[in-house]
Amino acid sequence: MNTPAKLGAYVLGLAVVFGATFGVGTAVGGVGTPPAAEEHSAHGDHGGAPTAAGQATPAGTAAIPGGLEVSQNGYTLTPLTTTAEPGKNTDFRFTVTGPDGKPVTGYQVQHEKKLHFILVSRDLSHFQHLHPAEAGDGVWSVPLTLPEAGAYRMFADFAPEGGSGMTLGADLYAAGDYAPKALPGVSRTATVDGYTVTLDGDLAPGRTSRITLKVSKDGKPVTDLQPYLGAYGHLVALRGGDLAYLHVHPDGEPGDGKTQPGPEIVFYAEAPSRGDYRLFLDFQHDGKVRTADFTLHADGAPASGEQGGHDESPSGSAGHGEHTH
Repeated sequence: MNTPAKLGAYVLGLAVVFGATFGVGTAVGGVGTPPAAEEHSAHGDHGGAPTAAGQATPAGTAAIPGGLEVSQNGYTLTPLTTTAEPGKNTDFRFTVTGPDGKPVTGYQVQHEKKLHFILVSRDLSHFQHLHPAEAGDGVWSVPLTLPEAGAYRMFADFAPEGGSGMTLGADLYAAGDYAPKALPGVSRTATVDGYTVTLDGDLAPGRTSRITLKVSKDGKPVTDLQPYLGAYGHLVALRGGDLAYLHVHPDGEPGDGKTQPGPEIVFYAEAPSRGDYRLFLDFQHDGKVRTADFTLHADGAPASGEQGGHDESPSGSAGHGEHTH
């Protein structure tokens, strides 16, 4: 093959392909037999509960964590945008088709949105919580920028009318040189824009855990957090390795007469297995949404070997969360 032909084939092979190359996660369960689950009436969670996707789980079998499947219960996440360039803003479009093969147009409103869209890099160094708009006929549209070359995972968190909530996931790829980053070490403190967020609690495989996050600024507790999507904070947890998705919400909500607007935000989360997890907290203060990130290890015992958090950078690098409203 001559040199121009080789270069042409190489460029073609590096094209960013969404529709043809998104993957379906298949890993389930964890190492060993997890402890029995504890019941807790936490305020809404998506993708992590055994029946969060409206799928009955036979006795004695492990539920598939959310976000590992592109299709579930007849619903399929279908990207319509097929090419993009890293660093370039793209009008990314997708649909969710229903059991009848047609795009779904009826959704339940959950936390002020019909559909929540999460984008993370496969190495969990980049996180975005985006808000797509309905473009008509069941098509969703969202401005999307993949900050650099590499592999990414998109999650659509929704509940169709008449159905239960579910989280579907698909892989996205940005062409170019790619060097994956190592998962950050265990961290319980994060800083972003002058705010410090500390995490107390541990993830336990197969068991509901209480996670408390405390927000301060310039050394003083923040006691006037603002509601964001109907809550004082939103927490997304992703398992290292396969990016199993767990979206939990705080215990309580603004205006319920008991939940305070900071400095503490309490969550109840269930890790599907042992392993490392990345946690991303969205919170709003002074009219701006910020993201604090952490790493925890779920092994049935308190985490050890904690390392200090790191500053958030505006470039979308490790630990930086972006929001599009």
